[in-house]
Amino acid sequence: MSQSHIDVRYVANLARLELSDEEVAVFQPQLEAILKHVETLSRVDVSGIKETAPLFGRMRDDTPHESLSPDGLLRNAPDQAQGQIRVPKVVNDA
Repeated sequence: MSQSHIDVRYVANLARLELSDEEVAVFQPQLEAILKHVETLSRVDVSGIKETAPLFGRMRDDTPHESLSPDGLLRNAPDQAQGQIRVPKVVNDA
């Protein structure tokens, strides 16, 4: 991950941000410091450290709420027909 220079303008362009020259000058060292910190963290040996919380097992039961059932959705629909929600036409005939 050793990167000597980050193209701040390129990254800003990807994020659709317009940066002034002054902002680029401020963000350049900040981004380089962040990457150096990430590189330092990636070198830390964590093989002997036990996890503190289980990754899985604390999830709620996956039971749909009554209003999310098909009948519940139709009950809240402003316009319905034949068990389906009717919506206005949004395209013109070709």
